[in-house]
Amino acid sequence: MKPNTISLILLSIPVALGVAGCDAGAGGVADAEQADTTTPVPVEVGYPARRDLYATYEATTTIASDGDAPVIPRVPGEVVELLVEEGDTVAEGDVLARLDGKRLELEMLAAKADLERVRGEFERHADLNRRGLVSDASYDELKYELDALVATYELSKLNYDYSSIRAPIAGVVSARNVKLGQNIGTGGAAFRITDTSELLAYLTIPQTELEKFAAGHAATLSVDSMPGRSFAAEVIRVSPTIDVRNGTFRATALIDNEDGALAPGMFARFKIAYEKHEDAMTIPAAAIVTEDEASSVYVVRDGLVTRRAIRTGIRSGDDIEVLEGLSDTDQIVVVGHGALRDGSRVLASSDTSNRLTG
Repeated sequence: MKPNTISLILLSIPVALGVAGCDAGAGGVADAEQADTTTPVPVEVGYPARRDLYATYEATTTIASDGDAPVIPRVPGEVVELLVEEGDTVAEGDVLARLDGKRLELEMLAAKADLERVRGEFERHADLNRRGLVSDASYDELKYELDALVATYELSKLNYDYSSIRAPIAGVVSARNVKLGQNIGTGGAAFRITDTSELLAYLTIPQTELEKFAAGHAATLSVDSMPGRSFAAEVIRVSPTIDVRNGTFRATALIDNEDGALAPGMFARFKIAYEKHEDAMTIPAAAIVTEDEASSVYVVRDGLVTRRAIRTGIRSGDDIEVLEGLSDTDQIVVVGHGALRDGSRVLASSDTSNRLTG
């Protein structure tokens, strides 16, 4: 073989190898792209649900009691008997404590004796006046004295009764501020009675929401001390005026607390339902893909997904209303749509392929 011919053959070998290498690389890229389009993406799916949906507004505040009364002694004295403790339930008029009322009792008895004496004298003068034996002036003067003694006796009797400290309202003894043997005056509260059967909450709401609220709207609340439990409430008043300091108005909610589970002072989270949509189509808000303020979902059919635009309505908790774009039989991706695009093949989770419930 000639030398030139040998050189050409040797030079052609790398070229052929290079071409073969390029063909193998191209085939690898194509295979990878093919794998991307055919490998199913695991997702969780579900169907729209039908239920009554409420547009809600959430607010936080501290629970209060409208029936909260300090018990202030009407007369001073030494505490000689305590009949209740904090946490006891009392009725209106029940005796909470007694003061040493001996002096007041004696004053009452003295006033009663004076009254009986003058009353007897007045009855004799009345008979004499009818017979003309006593002047009208003398009779009238005795009558005025009798009226004054009646008032004195009633006042002393009232003061003696005040030596028994009574509950002004029915409720629970929320505070006892006196001790046995303590001399107390009339300037401070000896007890505090709180009616916890009905509680109130004063909700501060931005003025932009004013037209949404009205008396009669239902609400629910939860407290940190009882996680997982909710309580019913109702909006009973909505203030028509705006607080110029912060641009808010006040809505008052009434809480039925007949079982006594809640207590004044608890911090609560309220959810007020101000608008009801009956038999609304709902889906989990997590299923929605938002882009450029447009909402869409991935609909699953025959193992492939299609991105479909939808129009949404009100939201309540984790659910959102669908007004347009879906039917009740459309299966949608609930979890896992972050890795999807139109035409992606999916592997639906068998645990969540049932119809969603509201």
